[in-house]
Amino acid sequence: MDNLERIRRGIEKLYKTNPNVHVSVRSTRPRVVVEETSAVITGVYRNIFQIEENDSGRPVRHTVQYGEVLTGRVTIAELDCVFTDSNSDNK
Repeated sequence: MDNLERIRRGIEKLYKTNPNVHVSVRSTRPRVVVEETSAVITGVYRNIFQIEENDSGRPVRHTVQYGEVLTGRVTIAELDCVFTDSNSDNK
C-alpha cells in the first residue's frame, strides 16, 4: 500500500471513529494559515477530504488533498495515533 492510500485510510478511520481533530494548515493557494486548531472532518472522498474549523468565530470549510498531508502542508495530530495503532495490530 502506498503512502497516499495509508493517509486516506487513516483519515477515513478518524472520520468514522472520532472526526474531531487538531489540524495545522499552511497553504499558498489560496493563502491559508491555521495553527493547531480544532476541526471536524466533515467528508472523506476518493481524492480529497473536508475539514471545518471554527477558529474565527464562524465555521470555515477547507477542502484538502491527501498529497497535502503527505508533503506536510496539512498536519493532523491524531493521524499519528491512527498509524501507531494500525502498526501494532499488524504485529
